[in-house]
Amino acid sequence: MQKTKQIKARKFLGEVISTAMNKTIVARIITMKLHPKFKKKYQVSRKFHVHDEKAEAKVGDKIKFVECRPLSKTKRWRLVEVVKI
Repeated sequence: MQKTKQIKARKFLGEVISTAMNKTIVARIITMKLHPKFKKKYQVSRKFHVHDEKAEAKVGDKIKFVECRPLSKTKRWRLVEVVKI
């Protein structure tokens, strides 16, 4: 009997910061971290290139996106839904 390995795609909730490219948006996620020595909280942000087939997201929208197969050199994420317009 073979065991199939289940791959869980990573999911993020982020904000659209750019829609200048065709079928691609740039989303930013902000996480809070705690400094190990000084115990002070600080923000860390990351940017992701997300595939938006229907060009439905606009700048400032909150979106959900998931990991997918590589679509280009920088795109490895796919838009699931626009949460807030």
